[in-house]
Amino acid sequence: MKYTLNHFNKIIFFLFFILTTFSCSDTSDEIFSNATDASEEIALLNVEYGSASLQKYDIYLPKNRSGSTTKVFVLIHGGSWVGGDKDDLNNIVSGIQVRFPNYAVVNMNYQLAGIGKSPFPMQLIDIETVIDHLKSNTNNYHISSNFGFIGTSAGAHLAMLYAYDYDALSEIKIVCSIVGPTNFTDDNYVLNPDYQQLILGIQLITGVSFQEDPSYYENASPYHVVTSTAPPSILFYGGEDDLVPRSQGIEMHEKLNSLNIINEFTLYENEGHGWEGEALNDTYTKLSSFITTYF
Repeated sequence: MKYTLNHFNKIIFFLFFILTTFSCSDTSDEIFSNATDASEEIALLNVEYGSASLQKYDIYLPKNRSGSTTKVFVLIHGGSWVGGDKDDLNNIVSGIQVRFPNYAVVNMNYQLAGIGKSPFPMQLIDIETVIDHLKSNTNNYHISSNFGFIGTSAGAHLAMLYAYDYDALSEIKIVCSIVGPTNFTDDNYVLNPDYQQLILGIQLITGVSFQEDPSYYENASPYHVVTSTAPPSILFYGGEDDLVPRSQGIEMHEKLNSLNIINEFTLYENEGHGWEGEALNDTYTKLSSFITTYF
């Protein structure tokens, strides 16, 4: 399996100029009747979990699944909170199916942010709604309520923020961050001109100024909200990333250590916001080992 991790779309910078505007079936009773045969491998695409056009997910159900044993990966795409699509992670879906054929995989879309349409908490509520939708259909899908998150870029930020601050029932058993922002109050974002665009973009779409309300940015930062109850976490970052500075991964790793949370951290010194080749193979190897051990 070979693919390049999706680069963190620089859509956020263009907001100054534009606004973002197996089997397959639509959501209906037919979807759930199709899923009742637990002995068969089934893919259900664009299952609706809400009324908005982007509130859909794809679910890939393994054969011989069981409500007591079949755990569920939830994939959360990147795109600067204002772009991206679940199809961007189809290669990760394929990789999981090869390496972990007994797990179910959910690849979700969420509502995109724009000027005057903040991603926080809208996108976190979408994640919560997906989890609730899956839980309400465990009998139809023959899956358990044990979930693991894998997110890339902005999706990794959302995965961590949800797992660390929104998961009141501790149903998220592991979380994987691939180049996800962790701390919006990092001096690199606040003071370093090389990285300030991200905070300016967030201010634009949220309408909240960092100078006027730094607590808003703390509450949206996994680094600040994580507690000792957080699930095992695995972090991957690039040393040459021009969007997410290395400090985001390093300091998150240190914070998790200080809370005695099981975690692993890898910094690819010569990689940017995504990688391929040997670094990508290393990511797969480490993530697979982590999943085998903790999920």
